Amino acid sequence: MTTTGTDALHDERYRIAASRDARFDGQFVTAVHSTGIYCRPSCPARTPRSTGVTFYRTSAAAHLAGYRACKRCLPEATPGSPEWDLREDVAGRAMRLVLDGVVEREGVPGLAARVGYSERHLGRIMTEELGAGPKALSRAHRAQTARTLLTSSDLPIADVAFAAGFASVRQFNDTVREVFAVTPSELRARRRIQPTLDGGLHVHLPARAPFDAQGLLDWHALHALAGLEQVVRGDDGTVRSYGRLLDLPGGPGWFSASAAVPDGAGRGTGIDLVVRVTDLSDLPTLVARVRALFDLDADPVAVDTVLGSVPTLVPAVTRVPGIRLPGAVDAHEVVFRTLIGQQVSVAAARTAQTRLVAALGAAVPTAIAPDGVLFPSAAVIAERGGSVLRGPSARIQTILRVASALADGSLVVDGGQSLDELRNGLLAVRGIGPWTADYVALRVRHHPDLFLHSDLAVRNGAQELGLPGSARELSLWSEQVAPWRSYLTMHCWRPIVDRATAAARAASTTSRKDTP
Repeated sequence: MTTTGTDALHDERYRIAASRDARFDGQFVTAVHSTGIYCRPSCPARTPRSTGVTFYRTSAAAHLAGYRACKRCLPEATPGSPEWDLREDVAGRAMRLVLDGVVEREGVPGLAARVGYSERHLGRIMTEELGAGPKALSRAHRAQTARTLLTSSDLPIADVAFAAGFASVRQFNDTVREVFAVTPSELRARRRIQPTLDGGLHVHLPARAPFDAQGLLDWHALHALAGLEQVVRGDDGTVRSYGRLLDLPGGPGWFSASAAVPDGAGRGTGIDLVVRVTDLSDLPTLVARVRALFDLDADPVAVDTVLGSVPTLVPAVTRVPGIRLPGAVDAHEVVFRTLIGQQVSVAAARTAQTRLVAALGAAVPTAIAPDGVLFPSAAVIAERGGSVLRGPSARIQTILRVASALADGSLVVDGGQSLDELRNGLLAVRGIGPWTADYVALRVRHHPDLFLHSDLAVRNGAQELGLPGSARELSLWSEQVAPWRSYLTMHCWRPIVDRATAAARAASTTSRKDTP
């Protein structure tokens, strides 16, 4: 008898569940018919027979089928699926927007308008592809956010309900009981983080091991702008935390991120956050953007397996396992900082970007961040940027054109777009070339398969790794590590970043010694 594609997928997932492979946690769930619960693939419970389980791509689909989350393995406590960064179809685009909180802010009509489909057709596509429609997926996301806040934050339970996006405490209580078969108070009893007096909300965001958290902290620290971003270093000059302000739908928000300390088995791997927000309902959006900023949903084993299969790259992968991509918390900001930083050093770009922030950025309430300013909006840059920006006239005019287009909506740049939509929209603007479009796509779209072969620093770093030196040869060579070429870009950048980080660390240490 011929095995169908559906049967083959079931068999593959059953083998994964039977082997308790933790790297697939968050990519699908196992629903057990006899118990009415669903588990993560690595659940330590005895694996039922193959005929006694159904696999669902999302927990929302399992909820709709009448299953509740396992109390033992807590499937909602896993990193998200790397699938959403890879997928270019409607379902993938919509899912990225769901995770950013679009359904809570704009409803299903707003989500449908963003992806260019009717509500009914979008619901049909998502149900066919993901097993649940937009409302159910949003509800599951709210439940996951609630569980995270209950078990890893010090936020009062009543505030958790609204921070997770629920309309009422009663709706929150009912959903938690239905999904997890426990009350919010029972979930709170598992909390690891105790209340503090620093005025912030503490949240742990999980990631799959291995996780090169220090590499991303160093990367963001090298690009940090005074007033907007904050870097805290230890006595030896090492970056301990990276913080920044961001503009959220309900007002300014701030976070400080540091690497979590995992146990010997890798549990606890991820980022520890301290957060302050103007409106608690913005918390899920902030968390989603920080997850993207630190690439927390990546599958590092899959990436390292492909890159490590190439003999030339083995030393780089061995030296930095679990390398990650620097994402974005504000798509428009990345566009402007990219344009300002073209063909100049990181230090020169940082100086010009800091000048723009200081001149045009809006101040935030002291309760959020003392003396902090937000990155200026596209509308403000379009109106007043000409008096602040310095450099070649052609570059300034490009920046002002982009600002006007982003402000009036004729240019759209956000993480919900397909790669082609994002790149083509940018390339249609006079003055923007392929490197800019690809770099913005790597950061904003968080696409895993973009190789910046024309970037001078990438080519220099590639030569240090023993890769071809010319842009054309390097581009052709990179095809053997698809679909993870963005991570190859990061490995090529790494030698340059490491040297700059070492210099910054030494300067910080010297400064501390010179301070009376």
